[in-house]
Order: sequence, then structure tokens, then C-alpha cells
Amino acid sequence: MNHQGWKIGIVGVTGAVGRTMARCLSEVELPAREVRGFARPRSAGAIVSCPAAAGGVVTVEPLARERLFDLDLVLLSAGAEVSRSWVPEIAARGIWAIDNSSAFRMDPAVPLIVPEVNGATLPSSRGAIANPNCSTIQMVLALAPLERAFGLRRVHVVTFQSVSGRGQKGIDALRAERSGAAPGNDAFPHPIDANVIPQCDRFLEDGFTKEEEKMIRETRRILALPELPIHPTCARVPVEVSHSEAVHVTLARPAGAEEVRACLAAAPGLRVLDEPASGLYPTPRAAAGTNDVWVGRIRRDRSDPTVVEMWVVADNLRKGAAWNAVQIARLAHEREGAHARL
Repeated sequence: MNHQGWKIGIVGVTGAVGRTMARCLSEVELPAREVRGFARPRSAGAIVSCPAAAGGVVTVEPLARERLFDLDLVLLSAGAEVSRSWVPEIAARGIWAIDNSSAFRMDPAVPLIVPEVNGATLPSSRGAIANPNCSTIQMVLALAPLERAFGLRRVHVVTFQSVSGRGQKGIDALRAERSGAAPGNDAFPHPIDANVIPQCDRFLEDGFTKEEEKMIRETRRILALPELPIHPTCARVPVEVSHSEAVHVTLARPAGAEEVRACLAAAPGLRVLDEPASGLYPTPRAAAGTNDVWVGRIRRDRSDPTVVEMWVVADNLRKGAAWNAVQIARLAHEREGAHARL
């Protein structure tokens, strides 16, 4: 076990999140002796930019046990089916497996982590860690300081989710439509250009979507509030990168906008941009390429002093996926180093 430089693998390195993971590795204090990139056999030989790797790139190779099982860390973003097939075996080999799919998020044996919120739940021994859903990550980062300061009673949220939430397929679909191609149905159930689709993922029997169900269950688990009422409506919008959320929070006690603003401004991972009179508030375009969660339009409800409204924006490929996973990896590396020094 090497606590200095780790041998790292990225599964799904050719996808939108996988490529972002490869970039994010160089942006965090996580020493890498070697970085390997894995994808489907048809992508073998492709070159992916990875500043942390020798030469600044990785050459894609197919998944193979002999190439995976001598690593210290594997970041996975290749879908739930691939994760179910590989994560248990990777973890059983004493390797950190940080999984970006939905496969293990509600498994009580697998921690579900946003480092700024519940990083203390990271175990001391290597194994599987689940990376939460992108829309969940940015919302819990804004909810957690409010819960600590005022308590939470209820959350309503409407999301405006970018097409990259469907991966490279979603980006390609929007670009194709904007170039004049006929809309397909592989990525979205309706044309996405110049449209808003009030559906992310498939519908469940009660009329909620699977994405909305993820937000409910994952938020409760991360915040350790199993009964918190959460009411989401998730929509897809024709934006390439960054999700936006209109969040309506009922607090346990009244709080003024300035008090809430100060609370959020002091929280790690959050950046408050809230001067609406000057046209300053978060937008998906401005948030793209950044690793923070941006909050603005903070105001108290006119009819209920316990209700606060806010606008929450984050790059879903970065903090919503790749950056959060790399942050978890950094935390794991720091913990191992601390234990090694004891």
C-alpha cells in the first residue's frame, strides 16, 4: 500500500464525466504514480487528456482484471450495470472504488458521501463509496448549513437540468438538433432544443420520476434526516452544462435573508452571488467549469418567516460528479496517510 503516489484507474474515461474526472485529478492534492483509463473495447487505443498522467494523456484500454486489481483507487462512471459487475470485486481486493452510478447509493453498507457535508462517514479501510446524484449533491451542499443553523422542516425544489446529465449522448443530441438534424429519441423523450421537458429519467407508478426519487432518498440519507419531507420536480432544459435549482426551504425557526446569506457564505464549497439589483446571481453558463456550488436570489417568503427561497447552480459534470468523486479520493488518501503516521 503506497500512501505517497497512488495508482489510479478511471472506468468510463471516454464519457463526459470520465473525461472530467481525468482533468480533475490534476486539480486536487492527490499524488498519482500512474493513471489508467478504461472503456468499452471499441474505444481501446483512444487518447484522453489527463494532466495527472505521465505525458498528460491516457491511452484507453478495455476492462481487465489484471489491469484493475493492482490499483489503489478506481473511479467508475460507466453506468450501473458495469458498476454492479465490477465494484464488489474491486472493493474486495482492498481497492478504493468510488462509483458515480446509482448502483450502490442506497446500499446501507456503502457510504454515500459529499465531503463537505458528511465526509466523516468515510471508512478508514478501503472499499466501495457511492457518489451521489448530481442534482442531489448541489442541493445538499446548500441545505446542510441551514440544517445545522436553523433546522429543516420541508424542502420543495424544481430543477432545470442540463443535457449533459444524460452524458455525452445528451450533449450530442442537443448539438445535433441545433445543427438542423431531426430530433432522435435515444437521449430524450421529446425534442430538447428550444424546449423544456418535465421528465428526467423514467416515471414511477406514483407519477414521480426516478430522478425525483433519487433526490428524495439520497438527500435524506446524506443529511441523516430519514423523515424529511422533500418535494422535487425535475425538468430537462437545453443547456449543455450546469444544473439550476429553485429551492424552497421551510426552516425550524424564522430566519431573515441576511442571516441565511451569512450562513451560506460561511459554508465550505458554497459561493454566494446575490446582488440581484445589479444583475448578479448564479447562472449555468457562469457556473460551468467551476467546482463550487453557487447560491443566489436568497429571500424570505412574504407570508411565512420560516420559509426561504434560493437559486442553486453547479456544474453537474464537476461538483455534480467528477469533482465530488475526486474530493472523496483525496479525503481517503489523507485518511490513509494519517493512519500510516500513527
